[in-house]
Amino acid sequence: MPTLHWIGKEKVISHHQDVPYRVLEHKYGFKADPLSGSGEEQKEPTNSGNKIIHGDNLEALKSLLPEYEGKVKCIYIDPPYNTGNEGWIYNDNVNHPKIKKWLGEVVGKDGEDLTRHDKWLCMMYPRLKLLHKLLADDGAIFISIDDNEQANLKLICDEIFGVRNFLGDIIWQHSIQGKNDAKGISLHHNHTLIYSKPNFQIGKIDRTLEHNVAYSNPDNDPKGEWRSGDVRSPNLRENLKYNIITPSGKIISAPEKGWRWSESLVKEKIKIGEIKFSKDENKIIRKIYLSEQKGRVVESIWFGNDLGTTREANSLLKLIFENEVPFDTPKPTGLIERIIKVSSDKNDIILDSFSGSGTTGHAVLKLNKEDGGNRKFILIEMEDYANDITAERIIRVANGYGIGSKAIEGTGGEFDFYELGLPLFDENQNLNEAVDLEKIREYIWFSETRSSYESRQHEYELGIKDSTVYYFIYEKDRLTTLDFDALELIKTKGEQYVIYADNCLLPAEFMAKKNIIFKKIPRDITRF
Repeated sequence: MPTLHWIGKEKVISHHQDVPYRVLEHKYGFKADPLSGSGEEQKEPTNSGNKIIHGDNLEALKSLLPEYEGKVKCIYIDPPYNTGNEGWIYNDNVNHPKIKKWLGEVVGKDGEDLTRHDKWLCMMYPRLKLLHKLLADDGAIFISIDDNEQANLKLICDEIFGVRNFLGDIIWQHSIQGKNDAKGISLHHNHTLIYSKPNFQIGKIDRTLEHNVAYSNPDNDPKGEWRSGDVRSPNLRENLKYNIITPSGKIISAPEKGWRWSESLVKEKIKIGEIKFSKDENKIIRKIYLSEQKGRVVESIWFGNDLGTTREANSLLKLIFENEVPFDTPKPTGLIERIIKVSSDKNDIILDSFSGSGTTGHAVLKLNKEDGGNRKFILIEMEDYANDITAERIIRVANGYGIGSKAIEGTGGEFDFYELGLPLFDENQNLNEAVDLEKIREYIWFSETRSSYESRQHEYELGIKDSTVYYFIYEKDRLTTLDFDALELIKTKGEQYVIYADNCLLPAEFMAKKNIIFKKIPRDITRF
């Protein structure tokens, strides 16, 4: 398989493993009240599962691993397109001060020779590696991009996700009117590359009236409207080459590749009316019923008239915020809604690590209101507008927005807003004593069980999962030892015990007999 090489690749190919794990610091929770058109911020977490995280998306993605590794069903990202334009809010040519600082630290002196394409690839590669880890075995990632980096993105995604897991390149028509000031060709589309994990099954697109025009019911079939379908076999089937006798005795010869079904099955379908003869009895007609069509196959071109355009997305932002918002190319909610519909179910997790104005969160809340779903969103935004625009949009969408005839009813919903906190481990890979102890305990629990953590009354007990009891015997100001005295702390009964401490003095034979597994702090703590 062809692979892509660029200056700095060897420095970033495994960098995702070296990214520090930072704790998420909860800043506030929000619960909407769409009936009154207002909602309240609160200090306590809503524990809704909806998260908005402000911070470097590389470190934020790492912070999600303990709880979400292998659990995210749909990922949508709209990364910088690397057009060379520094004039807009996202610093599209990746010369953002934070990115430049990161390149200097990770890539080193080689970074001085990087082109903007090298920089973009260095920025994207470790982020895609972490997104791959978060994606569920039956999940898919959708990545919007334009021609500046589409070819490069395809090659690194082939490498990270696997060329066999490439599902396709969706063309979305972002504008309908031509641009007379275009230099050469007026571009009207973006790409959306789709990669999946092995067990992913893409869904169907909703049918429209346009797709149902071909259906009618000329013979008053009790099963309703239908259209004719092919009765020929798509592949050569010698055993299905037989003649069909019509009611008047005419002979309809077998097609070149044979019929689609066996002779007995065709006769049965003729009997029940699912296959009928043409008026001249020169051919048979297979009925495809409208009532049995649950959707249509995903096609590779998505039109702006169906899903919205960039101009319409800008108009929506102006309506929501009642003024201009500094985004040149926001995505319409219709585009994200379709992505979510064909890639996930009503209770799945949707992640956007380049969340910008918050369109993905908006789409999730809108779909949940429409179909009663319980989808969860995780939005990550590194820019300072994460609270004032990204989170504020979700607040207004949940509460309702617009005035008078343009008023839009709120979707309802809630979320928690986080900032990236301290690294869990210090430079010597010891536990960072400045981190809140509950955050450390939560990390240990997630690393062991991949399940939600609930604070315990006992200072050392983490909880019980699948008959295994977990204890974290840790003190910031002294070493702890697992010995016979420490066993007096074990109050919860279980079939197995996993106990963390700084040292262990229990005999190996005793531990094996009592099903005790000792894990040394910090050596045996899982690093994500």
